[in-house]
Amino acid sequence: MGKGAIYLYTDGACSGNPGPGGYAAILRYGGYEKEFSGGFRRTTNNRMELLAVIVGLEAIRWESADVEIFSDSSYVVNAVTKGWIEKWVLSGFSKKKNEDLWRRYLAVASRHRVVFHWIKGHAGHPENERCDALAVKAASADGLPEDTGYAD
Repeated sequence: MGKGAIYLYTDGACSGNPGPGGYAAILRYGGYEKEFSGGFRRTTNNRMELLAVIVGLEAIRWESADVEIFSDSSYVVNAVTKGWIEKWVLSGFSKKKNEDLWRRYLAVASRHRVVFHWIKGHAGHPENERCDALAVKAASADGLPEDTGYAD
């Protein structure tokens, strides 16, 4: 008997770009739901959008899951759905920003069957609004750690 789809809702936020940033994800499977969030004192919005997806995928406890990802990040969704990531891999990520996170994404995404859905941000989508609130809150927390993968 196959397992049903896992739904992953994600968002990232940054106050300034770069600036303090946060990420958030909601993982939903059947009646189970878990929220994840965190932040860094200096990062970018794109890094937080991508990290939200990674953290959500890393939380899935079995292999070969069917995962439906909902993101308002054109950067993340287009990189995957339009094949940008394959080109970056073939070029050895030559001068590509966020290589550390893209490599981490590729490693975790390869364990599952992932489908991306772009959704319009700040448009009343309940899970996207919740993720946005969690990401903004995480970005404004005291004592945020350094994003060691971020470089100006």
